[in-house]
Amino acid sequence: MNDAFAITNLLYRYAELMDLGDLEGVAALFADATIRMSGDVTLHGSEAMLALWRSHVRLHPCGTPRTKHVITNPIVEFDEGGGTATCRSYYTVLQAAPGLPLQVVGAGRYHDRFERADEAWRFAERDYSLFDLKGDLSQHLLAPAAG
Repeated sequence: MNDAFAITNLLYRYAELMDLGDLEGVAALFADATIRMSGDVTLHGSEAMLALWRSHVRLHPCGTPRTKHVITNPIVEFDEGGGTATCRSYYTVLQAAPGLPLQVVGAGRYHDRFERADEAWRFAERDYSLFDLKGDLSQHLLAPAAG
C-alpha cells in the first residue's frame, strides 16, 4: 500500500470508528498523538481523547452517535527525510436522530501530522480547533461546541 493511501485510510478509519460509536477504537488511533483544541488546550494520547469523547459525544440507544463523518479533499505532503507527513482535509458531519431530520450539524478542517513508526503510519498531531460551520449539535454533543 502506498503511503498516501495509508494516511488517507487513517482519516477514513477515524470517521468509521466515530460513526460506529467505538470511542475506544477511535481513541486508540491517537495513542501517540498530541491534539490541539480550542483556546490553548492541548491533549495527549488515547486516554485523554477517550475521556473527552465520553464526556462530549452523545451515544444514542443504538450505541452510535447517529452520525456520518465525511472526510474530503485530503492534501497529503511528505517529509521523506523525516519520516513524517502532513494532511489537510475537510470534514462534514451529517446526523439524523429522533426529532432531528437528516442534516449537516457541523463542518470544518483537520490539520494532521503523521509519523512513520514500525513500518506503519500513525497520527502524531491533530488540530481540532478548525471548526468552521456549526449546525444543530443538540443530538450529537453533550456539551456546547465552540464555533
